[in-house]
Amino acid sequence: MLSILIPVYNYNVYPLVLEIKQLADALGIKYEILVQDDLSQKFIIENTAITALQNCSYSINHQNLGRGKNINLLCSKSKYEYVLILEADSFPCTKLYLKNYVVLLSRSTTIIFGGVKYTDSIPPKEKKLRWKYGLYRETKSLKHRLKNNYDFVFTWNLVLRKDILLKYPFPEFITEYGYEDLVFIKNLQLNSVPIHHIENPLIHDNTESSKDFIAKTETAVTTLYTLINSQKLAYKDAKLTLIYLFLKKAGLIGIIKAIYTKSKPFLLKNLMSDNPNLYLLDYYKLGYYCNLKK
Repeated sequence: MLSILIPVYNYNVYPLVLEIKQLADALGIKYEILVQDDLSQKFIIENTAITALQNCSYSINHQNLGRGKNINLLCSKSKYEYVLILEADSFPCTKLYLKNYVVLLSRSTTIIFGGVKYTDSIPPKEKKLRWKYGLYRETKSLKHRLKNNYDFVFTWNLVLRKDILLKYPFPEFITEYGYEDLVFIKNLQLNSVPIHHIENPLIHDNTESSKDFIAKTETAVTTLYTLINSQKLAYKDAKLTLIYLFLKKAGLIGIIKAIYTKSKPFLLKNLMSDNPNLYLLDYYKLGYYCNLKK
């Protein structure tokens, strides 16, 4: 029936595994929960307790593979026809979470995405940026997702037939953080693999600090730069590079770079403040990308 794949890195995933196991047991379905640790330094003892749970396994990679390759390896180890990819720092909104997927599984099922939510609880100042970004940029209504089938799809809270993931695996040529979701989803779109949307969200409990989120954002922008240069992605594939191309044609890149360089201290101060502005984050990403271009 269902193989539940959870890649994990430096996170206590035991509570999520226990919750999903209880939901699966209540349904009486055949299932397995495979947790694969990408060489963490934290929560090893907590996560090792997973091995004592029936139908659950926990293993540690001998080297850091990166999220995409880690999921591909999990898929190759799985034994059931369908796989559900979860994020370690997520949690079901309701006790019907697993049932809502299981009732839809059939030979016609390709991929189902359930959406994402963020808690309404306001975090402390040092964690505001990631929470605000998730709340206003990643949370999309079912109506919106149905109109934009391949947009705002995350590669977690995702159910798909195992053979599809084997045929269209995660891009292993991306070795740094960022844009593997976009490359994966674009490949599905190019091969006309339909994605079905339902209202079955997971709460994303991302507690990343603003400082760490900015650093990861810079890494992601650098990854995008590399993907564009290597022609793995086209300028039109990402909103950031589409805007860059427009500005380049208008001869405005020099101005953008100059303003970015002078305003960078102000931008960082705002982004790590108690009221970060997401439009300033957009400009920060644009300026950072422009500075990467020679």
